[in-house]
Amino acid sequence: MNWRDWFKKCPAAVKHEVKFYTRRDCPLCDEAMATLRKHARRHRLDVEVIDIEGNAELEKRFGMEIPVVFIDGRKRFFGQVDEVLLRRILEHPAQGDAE
Repeated sequence: MNWRDWFKKCPAAVKHEVKFYTRRDCPLCDEAMATLRKHARRHRLDVEVIDIEGNAELEKRFGMEIPVVFIDGRKRFFGQVDEVLLRRILEHPAQGDAE
């Protein structure tokens, strides 16, 4: 394997698209965001924060689960972000998919 192929497969080289559904005055959201920020640089997280307040469709879909975190298009967490599982998903995406 040449270095270009290795770099493309290296977890640190992969940029992860994250959608973070939240609302104001949400302590669980604050904790979840702190966990994501802790890993943002190392794992190249591109976090889009989406406030569900005032959006009837999003309130209906996620209202009781907030915060909700999608990573690379897959719903991974709601209510809280488990840091150990987050690292596993980001460092070994194929293994994280099995759970």
